[in-house]
This record gives sequence, structure tokens and C-alpha cells, in this order.
Amino acid sequence: MKEIPLKLPAPTLKGKVSVEEAIAKRRSIRKYKAEPLTLTQLSQILWSAQGITGSQQLRAAPSAGATYPLEIFILAGKETAEKLEAGVYHYDLATHSLVRQRYGDLRRELAKAALDQGFLATAPVDIVICALYQRTCHRYGRRGERYTHMELGHVGENIHLQAVALGLGAVMVGAFDDEEVRKILNVEEQFRPLYIIPLGKPA
Repeated sequence: MKEIPLKLPAPTLKGKVSVEEAIAKRRSIRKYKAEPLTLTQLSQILWSAQGITGSQQLRAAPSAGATYPLEIFILAGKETAEKLEAGVYHYDLATHSLVRQRYGDLRRELAKAALDQGFLATAPVDIVICALYQRTCHRYGRRGERYTHMELGHVGENIHLQAVALGLGAVMVGAFDDEEVRKILNVEEQFRPLYIIPLGKPA
């Protein structure tokens, strides 16, 4: 049976924390309170990463030639995020919704795949960003890989600063077994995991 997408709340376009304040407060956080994230918080984070911000389907982060090679997934545990059952979800930016890909809490497996970085198992939500290099390389050749990595940096910083503005903590994780992470997400071979970002209320 096909999963029914979970529609996310509309993002807020004006916050109470300035960009300057978010930059000044940004730190890598690896300890989180056992408090579930709200659907509003998730919505804002995902919108800041890849949300549509213009009438021509332009997004929150710049992309070379508007080729948009990145796809975003989240892992949630039981009651770690409002209205989400434990599982792996894909962010559908066109409808600003989440679609479940797999059932069950796989955060511990993700932590194991990331060289046993235990905080990935205790964060309420883990974000995984994957690249489909062919989207950009089709236009720019091998240099498209560089452009994809540049875009990843833009998206990662957007997520981190948005997390700070929401009173949340995050850290950028790049040490993991690519193939094991891909298996956890249950995606095709062309999906290349590049970033894991745990997210939660700082402990």
C-alpha cells in the first residue's frame, strides 16, 4: 500500500533571530534532550534546506544551473517527532511533505554505519543528504561534482543557522560508510550519501 504523504505546515518567512545572531551562536552540538521535535520545526528546517522560494520553483539554496542534485531524507524514532511514526522519510519539496520510505527506528543502525558515533542514535531526528550527481554532471561534466559539493555546503549552512534560530542544535557528520547508509535509506545505487545532520534540543 502506498504511503500517504504527511503535509508539513507552511514555513515562516520572518523569524525572531537575526542572521548575525544565528551565525554568532552557531556551534556543533552532539548532546540532545529527549524532547520530540515539532512538525513546525521540521517544516522550517526542511524548507531552509531545499524549500521552494520562488514562482519558478527556485529553492532556498543556490544550485549550478538550477540542476538541484540533492535529495533529503530524515530518520525518526518512536515519538521523537510530532506526528511521525518511527521510520525513514523522504522530503517531497514539490508538496512540502514527508513520505515514509521504511518502517522502524533505524537511528542506531545509522550511528553504527557512521563509525559508531552514538549521538546519531540519541538525536530525535537525523537528516541525511544524498546527491544524484548525474543531474548536474549531465550539464557540466565532471565539474558538476564540484558544483554539487558547493551546493551541499550551502544547504548544510542553511540547516545549521535555521536550527540555531529555532533553539535547536546540529552538527555536520561526514564520516560514515556510504554503502551502509544507502542501504539504511533503501535507495538506488545512484543516490550518494554526503552529509548526516543530527538535530535536537541541546542538552
